[in-house]
Amino acid sequence: MFTNILMHHFNVLFLLGLALFGGTVGGRLFQKLRIPQVVGYIMIGILIGQSGFKVVDENVIEALRPFNYFALGLIGFMVGGELKKEVFLKYGKHFIYILLCEGVAPFLLVSLSIGIIGTFLFGPTPSVWALAVLLGAIASATDPATTTSVLKEYKTRGPLTTTILGIVALDDGLALLLFAVASSIATVLVDHGSFSSLSILAMPFYEMGGAIIIGGSSGFILSRMLRKYSEKERILAFSIGAVLLVTGLSLAINVSMLLAVMTLGVVVVNFTPRKSKDAFRIVEGFTPPIYVLFFVLVGAKLKISHMTPSILILVGAYLLFRTLGKAFGSGIGARLSRAPRTVSKYLPFSLFSQAGVAIGLSILAAQHFHGEIGETLVVVITATTFITQIIGPPFTKMAVTRAKEAGLNITEEDIIEKSKVSDVMDEIPQKIHEDRHLTDILKIFGEEDSSYYPVVDKADRLLGIITIEGIRQTFLETHISGLILANDLMEPVIAKISENAPMSDAINILNRYNIEYLPVVDSSDKLTGFIEKKKINKFISTSIIKLQEQVESLG
Repeated sequence: MFTNILMHHFNVLFLLGLALFGGTVGGRLFQKLRIPQVVGYIMIGILIGQSGFKVVDENVIEALRPFNYFALGLIGFMVGGELKKEVFLKYGKHFIYILLCEGVAPFLLVSLSIGIIGTFLFGPTPSVWALAVLLGAIASATDPATTTSVLKEYKTRGPLTTTILGIVALDDGLALLLFAVASSIATVLVDHGSFSSLSILAMPFYEMGGAIIIGGSSGFILSRMLRKYSEKERILAFSIGAVLLVTGLSLAINVSMLLAVMTLGVVVVNFTPRKSKDAFRIVEGFTPPIYVLFFVLVGAKLKISHMTPSILILVGAYLLFRTLGKAFGSGIGARLSRAPRTVSKYLPFSLFSQAGVAIGLSILAAQHFHGEIGETLVVVITATTFITQIIGPPFTKMAVTRAKEAGLNITEEDIIEKSKVSDVMDEIPQKIHEDRHLTDILKIFGEEDSSYYPVVDKADRLLGIITIEGIRQTFLETHISGLILANDLMEPVIAKISENAPMSDAINILNRYNIEYLPVVDSSDKLTGFIEKKKINKFISTSIIKLQEQVESLG
């Protein structure tokens, strides 16, 4: 028995390693094809899962369900962290209009279309319309994990990005409300009778209210803890612990887990604006392998075979009318709220993905509506989730790219990583030849504002450095200036660098030797430029200011 338990744990660890490694490789391959990485993660999951080689079986997927909840909790927490009060003050009206339109439109279109088509396929039975309203409610949900993953990958920033983050963070709450209403209607239609209509109507208020209370109170406590501690290890431990506690408590008392962790993030980012930046940055560094595993497992549990022609028709109808509902609803909401032009033009292409919440609601519905309704619901949502997870990310990428918001969410680290020494060096430095006299050197010092001057030979090969500090005492001895040459004043070169080297290498060298300057040379040691620490800092600051101006110009 002990051996069986040991082998089971070994298999789970092996499959986790396979999923993480394979998912990362798949994501990188798809990224090279200019397709968002998340699609690669899901495709690897399909390959090793239920619709592929079945390396990951249903027992393992079921055993890893708590991990999926943890991943969704982290995603919800990070999404909530984007909802700053300044954003609500600026975009609050846009959010309300767009949220209602993009949520209600697919609910109505999918419910009516599935009801009508289902009547032709299966006959005018109450269960057909019960299935229709349930699918309509689930259609209103948008997957925050996939959408935010694409935005993060392409480092987007601007009004469209802000609106997308706000909508995907809030429309799951609307989907829960619509699902509660749909469940009530479906129960009446099929005479389910397992719980009263009053309890069904009260359910959304309990789920949403309980989630807000749990997330809000936990967020207040976490904010107090973040104010008290500054060590990265403690911040990470408290933040992850809070996400786990909120996620577990929400599941235990059957309230909306996603809404609870989103509320946690919202409270933290608004109660502790300065310290929360560190918390979210540290948690973000912790999440990449979690996200990879989550999306691989989403792909692994998808079953895309054994679907009848009737089910395929329902899948097609659901996809078509959900997509139309999301597109038209978000577009109308953006126009009614007078959102920026880029939002009204490109938001309709950004809300197609569905996953965790939709699948969760379908499973919840299957538990209440046993038999044909529940089974059909799960199959349709599973199939459409696979398709929307494939088409959703590329459309989101296209939208933010055309809105010119890709690449605007850049940090100092990103600028340093992408830049080279040649981007910031002085290509025509004031150099001093080794045989120049002190009088000439002092004249150069008086005409130029630099503090460091490279000394070169006749072939412009670097020999040393002259600094103002290094010849301070020499200024008192100008009567012998004719006897002193540059070669006598120069200091040895501590370090040098190539113009094709990354800027990060230059910064590391400057910090390592505690110097403010760095000569730039070619392969033959010929001077090609000069780089100073203050110019690097100015380059980074200027780049960030330009990006901020670009963001503000978008509306």
